[in-house]
Amino acid sequence: MDQPLVKRCGAEFFGTLWLVFGGCGTAVFAIITRGDLDTVGLVGVSLAFGLTVLTGAYAFGHISGGHFNPAVSVGLAVAKRFDWKDLPADVASQVLGAIAATGLIWAIVSAMPGGFDKQYGKLASNGFGVEHGYYSLGGVLLAEAFLTFMFLLIILGATHTKAAAGFGGLAIGLALTLIHLISIPISNTSVNPARSTGPAIFEGGTALSQLWAFWLAPIVGAAIAGLVYVWLRPEDAANSGPVSTPAEA
Repeated sequence: MDQPLVKRCGAEFFGTLWLVFGGCGTAVFAIITRGDLDTVGLVGVSLAFGLTVLTGAYAFGHISGGHFNPAVSVGLAVAKRFDWKDLPADVASQVLGAIAATGLIWAIVSAMPGGFDKQYGKLASNGFGVEHGYYSLGGVLLAEAFLTFMFLLIILGATHTKAAAGFGGLAIGLALTLIHLISIPISNTSVNPARSTGPAIFEGGTALSQLWAFWLAPIVGAAIAGLVYVWLRPEDAANSGPVSTPAEA
């Protein structure tokens, strides 16, 4: 990316804010409205996450690459499509965007008559353990790592210079939608440490104590995907450089 670092960080902040507000906000506001997800359903929440990353990629991708996810940034760095020296600033911007988005969600629902109880899960946090309504730790770690692995392979392939031009953002958005359809019942779907951090900070308690899993598994999965893609990509793409934007891919 040829944009100054501060502009790239700004794009990552706003893109991640949009992702978390749109995805988590859809789930939270639906729960508040009906006490469950009847207003939009699992499909609606999955689409909300997919649509936010799709629109965000086209809005901000030409500025920062449109990562909006620390695991994505790590995977791209491993695949030599992102500069390691910019990783700390990239991740910090994403985490701050996720926290800001959750704060905005919290401010909106706090204006409800009678207030809002921020108990476990009410702000769309991620979790593991049958006692909390999710799969066991082992199953969650495996699902989060594998789904992030596939997400990164799709991102790397869809944004390659030999991929169909202009369709990268669409492929990435649809991939994230599918990932949520698969894993909302498993862990409420993370595949994004920043997305998990915002709700966990505001909820505290169990969500915060389990947050480590939603940093570890996505980053491991993304890093493995980066290594696999280095081997898998066409020989003439060995020096393809930074990740291209969806509009330019």
